[in-house]
Amino acid sequence: MIVLEATDITKTFREGRETVSVLNGVSLSVERGEVVALEGPSGSGKTTFLSILGCILTPTSGQVTIDGAHVDPRRPDRLPEIRKRSIGFVFQQFNLFPALTALENVEYALNIKGQRGRAARAEAQRSLEAVGLGDRLRSLPRDLSGGQKQRVAIARALAGTTAGAPAVVLADEPTANLDSHSGGQVLEMFRDLAKRENRALLIVTHDPKVRTIADRVISIRDGRIAA
Repeated sequence: MIVLEATDITKTFREGRETVSVLNGVSLSVERGEVVALEGPSGSGKTTFLSILGCILTPTSGQVTIDGAHVDPRRPDRLPEIRKRSIGFVFQQFNLFPALTALENVEYALNIKGQRGRAARAEAQRSLEAVGLGDRLRSLPRDLSGGQKQRVAIARALAGTTAGAPAVVLADEPTANLDSHSGGQVLEMFRDLAKRENRALLIVTHDPKVRTIADRVISIRDGRIAA
């Protein structure tokens, strides 16, 4: 079942009097339980494309559908709700709150989605246990290794009850700040969780190790999908 679909996406920006074309008719679909790697050099358009798929930017033209919802570029006010309901994000910088424990970081993300109280705390604990951090629930980010911080970020992205769990997880260079060993462990765990919990996983990366866990590898060059 396709849960993420982009059709003929274009994106242009104004730079002074110039119009710069970043994406030129990019199309992509990802199914539940599928792991897709998106590769490309700096300036290829992959980060802009990920931002459009994540409802952070709107396309200049084209259509995006996420978990059955059509993203209307004329209604940017609806984007936060789509993000909350259907998308989990994993960033290379982890983006954890330094004053919150691992458990509180995940629980806070659930609070934003509308899940609160004991149910949210129990789900946060379940998610952290799923990534092997059941013994670090009360650790602050400063007391965690880089690999452990990324595991917290993955738990946060995947957290949610059946009704509130994101169908799509978007990861932007999730191993960039990890050593080779930790990066490999995180990728294997990431794939296992995506398969077990039936989430669509799209990873934007320069890391060749991602190829080993991806079902498909797509390259983008100069704003187009490379053949």
